Amino acid sequence: MNQTRAFLILAWLMVATLLWMEWGKEKSAPPPTAAPPIVAPASTVPSAANGAVAAVPGVPSAAPAVPGSPAAGAPAAAADASDGIVTVTTDVLKVNLRGGELSEADLLKYPITSEPNSPPMRLLASDSTLFFVAQSGWVSQGNAAPTHESGFRFAGPQRNVVLADGARDLSVPFVWTGPNGVTITRTYSFRRGDYAVKVRDEVVNASAAPWSGFVYRQLSRVPRELVHKGPFSPEQYSFQGAAWYSPTDKYEKRKFDKFQDDGKLDKQVTGGWIAMLQHHFFAAWIPGTKDQGQFSLEQLNAGGLPQYLIRDLGPGVTVAPGGKAETEARLWIGPKLVKAIEAQNVQGLDRAVDFSSYSIFATLANGLFWLLEKLHNLFGNWGWAIIGLVVLLKLALYPLSAAQYKSAAKMRKFQPRVAQLKERYGEDKQKFQMALMELYKKEKINPVGGCLPLLPQMIIFMTLYWMLAESVELRHAPWMLWIHDLTARDPFFVLPLMNIAIMWTTQKLTPMTGMDPAQAKMMQFMPLIFGVILAFLPAGLVLYQVANGGLGLLQQWLTTKRYAEASATPGKDKDKD
Repeated sequence: MNQTRAFLILAWLMVATLLWMEWGKEKSAPPPTAAPPIVAPASTVPSAANGAVAAVPGVPSAAPAVPGSPAAGAPAAAADASDGIVTVTTDVLKVNLRGGELSEADLLKYPITSEPNSPPMRLLASDSTLFFVAQSGWVSQGNAAPTHESGFRFAGPQRNVVLADGARDLSVPFVWTGPNGVTITRTYSFRRGDYAVKVRDEVVNASAAPWSGFVYRQLSRVPRELVHKGPFSPEQYSFQGAAWYSPTDKYEKRKFDKFQDDGKLDKQVTGGWIAMLQHHFFAAWIPGTKDQGQFSLEQLNAGGLPQYLIRDLGPGVTVAPGGKAETEARLWIGPKLVKAIEAQNVQGLDRAVDFSSYSIFATLANGLFWLLEKLHNLFGNWGWAIIGLVVLLKLALYPLSAAQYKSAAKMRKFQPRVAQLKERYGEDKQKFQMALMELYKKEKINPVGGCLPLLPQMIIFMTLYWMLAESVELRHAPWMLWIHDLTARDPFFVLPLMNIAIMWTTQKLTPMTGMDPAQAKMMQFMPLIFGVILAFLPAGLVLYQVANGGLGLLQQWLTTKRYAEASATPGKDKDKD
């Protein structure tokens, strides 16, 4: 197999991979179904007759079912009508609280587009088509308890709470007072620069009887419409759905359109977390590492729109008369920032940055991103960091690429002798191939020397595609001049045109040894085909390809020149080694 044929195989493999990705793309929203609600409607107060859940330590085994989320686009009356909304603004978040529900969350550091004065990205919303909320409440068998829909009342001095300049954190209190002398004080704690909100509930029992209950935390949403569509849109392939992590079964996930088809989720977990993921951003409930709970999924139908819910039921508490108990969880509302997620020190939470469904590619992508981040710290620009990554990968793969270009140079040198063999054997292809193999053996030419080095290059290319598509750190990140967003396509197609020129020049240096006319004709169109494909891919990925191809072209030219000069100088024929 010669160098050109190997390149042809790589090209078609990459085209086939992209087509396969398009065929198997994850749909962001399944068609509306008429499935009946699985849980009680928003206006229903839970009762012991609603059902039972598996036993949770400290909670009666016949506990009532957790109430469902309100219908998408439901009016504010679903919450306590007398309580209203509390708005909290920090340096990174602006959220609306309704006691037991976070009904809106804007990410102030992340505009929707790269245009000036673009509004911030809204991750949580109560609008019907963008419905995505985080909810938490309590249920108690035989006793009153506050749900996310009603009960909690704001206990602060003002409803517009802003993190003061120089302050590191702020707290927002809510209180529920039961008819039996039990009170639950909920405190939301926000920290400067932090996307994780601490939600702490303290139960105080001033009654004469024990009080038992358990907390539930859930995320509910209507699948979002994709902003960027098309076969090469990174958003098209980013996972959209629910995910959860348990110490026993590790990271698991389920697309929205598989909520029912893949079976019921009923998992007893200690610690772990639950989340709803989308491109670049996610929300997650993170209970205490020793908290015991039950993870479940539900699919609802809200006003003709499919609505999906993931819930953590527990932990349960029993509070003696005159006693108190507390439980705490974190609610992440923000971008998939690798460093910030790692700073939470939560087992498995880094998998929310879903580089790939395949662990081997996810591991490789994590390694590449770690290296890319170090280079960004050095250069201060993600574009130059990508070019630096190309240089390091070229150095790491130098032995393979050197063998590849050496093989190509040798084959180029012996093209006249190959032409003589073709003329000698004419249409007898079998004898020609036997003579060609004999020539390769005699001159120590490896006919597959140009093929094997292309495999790691293809793996790295596809891994880098997933990494650049998922890395929010590169979102709206500029390189220079006309490239203002490395995760969007090149607006003027300069980089794809540069890649066409590099591929065309590389072809001119690549021997056509043993290639039939049909293959040679096909090869002439490969630079154009790749140019069209790259025109729709993220500019950061095309920049990688241009830098990789440019350095490869330089290395191939130097290798070809070296062997040409060695052949022309008596006593310096290095092909005989």
